[in-house]
Amino acid sequence: MIPRRPRSRWALARLAWPLALAALALTAGAWLALTPPGLLGKADAVGYAICHRIDLRSFHIGERAMPLCARCTGIYLGALAGVLVLAALGRGRAGGLPRTPQLVVLVGFIGLMGVDGLNSYATLFPGVPHLYEPQNWLRLATGAFNGLAVAGLIYPVFNQTLWRDWDPAPVLRNWRELGLLALAAAGLIALTLTDEPLVLYPLALLSSFGVLALLTMLYTIGLLAVTGRNNTLAGWRAAALPLLIGLTLAVLQIGLIDAGRYLVFGTWAGFPVGP
Repeated sequence: MIPRRPRSRWALARLAWPLALAALALTAGAWLALTPPGLLGKADAVGYAICHRIDLRSFHIGERAMPLCARCTGIYLGALAGVLVLAALGRGRAGGLPRTPQLVVLVGFIGLMGVDGLNSYATLFPGVPHLYEPQNWLRLATGAFNGLAVAGLIYPVFNQTLWRDWDPAPVLRNWRELGLLALAAAGLIALTLTDEPLVLYPLALLSSFGVLALLTMLYTIGLLAVTGRNNTLAGWRAAALPLLIGLTLAVLQIGLIDAGRYLVFGTWAGFPVGP
């Protein structure tokens, strides 16, 4: 005799999807209605929640600053590219950290961005010594390679949290695969440095999408861990609801930070700080 699912759990399961969809519609609808118009306007609002958006530290589409500063543009484009390359390599359920030599290099990428970030920060204070004059191309490059490191560390955690049958093999196994990640980052850097509006426009949207994707992954990881459902999902159909809730929480976070920052500064522009 097949045991029946308790009626209360069945009712809750039937309500979960409508409630999640309603929550996303309400959250996203309010955010879309209250943020600047147009695709770039919405991308600006995403960047506004996580980035200083200082004009002089950003690349521009014509006269318009990109949604994220040069460093954040690199970070989120690099992270998005890293996840896509790892997925293309067939690491859809790989949950092991990169092998030690490659992991050391990825940690080095994080360190390089830290050095460049501290050097850049020092220039905000007159008289404080710094190693070299900051450049947007350096911010972009160190950010992009840091983004690869973020992908290499979060992607396996995401897999081992979601999947019941996750693969313990390293997500990054050799120098060739690390080279493919680096090549993807180098390509994005080169495209950004063209300063061509037709190229920068889609990159601007992709960088903001990278913010949303990364936050969704992190919230989904946290949700499954808190509810005790980690390592229980069999496929993407089962993962759809946790991912939907993670997306809703990501949009909610962005919206709340947007609202708080706008209430304080009264403008969607970046911080008015010099180079």
